[in-house]
Amino acid sequence: MCARILVVEDDTLQAELVRRLLLQEGHTPVVVHDGRAALDEARRRRPDLVILDLMLPEVDGLGVCRALRRDGDVPVLMLTARSTEDDLLLGLGLGADDYMTKPYSPRELLARIRTVLRRTLRTADASPVLRAGGIAVDPLRHEVTCDGVPIPCTPGEFAILHVMTAEPDRVFSRRQLLQHTKGQDRASTERAIDVHILNLRKKIEADPSRPVRLLTVFGVGYKLTGRPS
Repeated sequence: MCARILVVEDDTLQAELVRRLLLQEGHTPVVVHDGRAALDEARRRRPDLVILDLMLPEVDGLGVCRALRRDGDVPVLMLTARSTEDDLLLGLGLGADDYMTKPYSPRELLARIRTVLRRTLRTADASPVLRAGGIAVDPLRHEVTCDGVPIPCTPGEFAILHVMTAEPDRVFSRRQLLQHTKGQDRASTERAIDVHILNLRKKIEADPSRPVRLLTVFGVGYKLTGRPS
């Protein structure tokens, strides 16, 4: 699976290391060293994935991620030295699809990249449109609608809705949803699912503070109701 990957890293040594890793995997890396150049490049030629540092000149990584999300749904993998849980949740809350901290294992980085690309670039099969509670998920076109209105979703949000519309009214634990969104089974990042759920509720609920579609089952996890709202 070859992809065009935009690497946004102001440390030239780190950028070169990532570039070489991507070349070895058969990808086409494009490297820029500041946030403004990242946005210009992403808008000029849409990449398949953005690997994004947070501490950048011109526009910081959070600002880049926010702007990318306004423009579309290009996958974003944050690769940064900022490692607190607050940083993780903030990054995911802005729509990042994955978050890795430095120093990192090159093998793990490549595994994370493969996971995101499999989810976003894989050839669509003949799966039917999935429907539950007014939500329709089209795996073929990678589209979501709510009561017929198109809903922009990040790849992580799409993965959650995809698995939940396939089994409406089933309760999924955070760990189960994490396996679908990131391909990882790491309890330390399960709270990231809460951020995805919060963002989804803002998009599909009339009143996100009183959800009627995407429900919390206390002590267990979440479910998408199969009943019309």
